[in-house]
Amino acid sequence: MHAQILVTSIRNPPLSILEPVCEAVHQVFGIAAYSLSLLKDIEFAYHFSRNQYHSTAILEALDHAAPEDSLKILAIVEVDLFIPILTHVYGEAQMGGRAAMISTYRLEDGLPGKGSEKIFVHRVIKEALHELGHTFNLKHCPDQTCIMHYCRSIKDVDHKSSTFCRYCRIMLDEEIARLLSSSP
Repeated sequence: MHAQILVTSIRNPPLSILEPVCEAVHQVFGIAAYSLSLLKDIEFAYHFSRNQYHSTAILEALDHAAPEDSLKILAIVEVDLFIPILTHVYGEAQMGGRAAMISTYRLEDGLPGKGSEKIFVHRVIKEALHELGHTFNLKHCPDQTCIMHYCRSIKDVDHKSSTFCRYCRIMLDEEIARLLSSSP
């Protein structure tokens, strides 16, 4: 099997975002990334009382819908996501699992008029790398500049870099090596 990471768009995120995300994923993880449509409908995860989508339910559906040969799956949605203990999330991932997702819904907050597209793409890439990091068993990092730092606000997203700290990079490289050596 040739290890690949599947990047998919659900509902209406701009398709133009898929290419820069795939490039960043390939560059950072050293694993080929490709795009493919997986889920057409996520209404099963909508909660009327919150006017949001339960991200955990979508992750499970992604994991079941993805091709067997996908090492990891990253979905990009434009809807507002939540998990029961938080008011919203920028994304969620199966810790050490296969599926991750991010939402562009709140990543547009506070964008200036000029240069907004570049800032938005950087935010999307950072959150994509962060959530995929969780699928490689990386936990939240105390280093505020590390991509694995937990973000409570959009300012936190803007503040952190798009790279892993030295410690997280070592952990990531070890996990990637382990996964690739155990692949058929």
